[in-house]
Amino acid sequence: MRALRLCAAAALLAGLAACTPGPSYSPRDNVALPPDSVQGAGDPTRSAILNAAYAFGTPSSLAGRPAEAAVAVAQLDYLASEIPFGPRWREFDPTVGLLLQRARQEVRNYVGVSQDAAPQVVIDSFYTASRALRANDTAAAERILAPPVVPNARQALGHLTAMPLLPIANQATARAAQELDRVGRIDGRRGGGNGGGGRN
Repeated sequence: MRALRLCAAAALLAGLAACTPGPSYSPRDNVALPPDSVQGAGDPTRSAILNAAYAFGTPSSLAGRPAEAAVAVAQLDYLASEIPFGPRWREFDPTVGLLLQRARQEVRNYVGVSQDAAPQVVIDSFYTASRALRANDTAAAERILAPPVVPNARQALGHLTAMPLLPIANQATARAAQELDRVGRIDGRRGGGNGGGGRN
């Protein structure tokens, strides 16, 4: 079954490569979420999957809440690097990682983030901007979301304030949440808990 999924993923990747230019950064670069990405001793990556799935599945929940939208953008950028290559996720359907990479392109295009920006820079920039926005310091958020990562910060903040339903991001994050549940149930039956281990 996994061999079939890998074949399907390879075919999908080949199709994407034929029509989409690759990023200038290495997609295998290690990425990390900031320490305040999760409350207490929770699992940051699990939290990112569930939060991103909710955020991109119900964008009305982000209306007028650019700080929360900025976090969702950062989490998706993180997942698009972590899920395809992180050793923890080897039991995930590999097409989920490919969908997340397509979703990253979609979200970056909508918000106005350079497709060439390194994922860690995007993650750090949008988390830092979210903190400024929570402090009602829009000017600081605009300074943080600066070129070359974000060519037009004011436009980006406007887009964060009124996120529409982005179909690929919705599908990709929903699939990631489904895989998290599926693998967690398998690990539970094996006595391995709910998907523990990994870099975060």
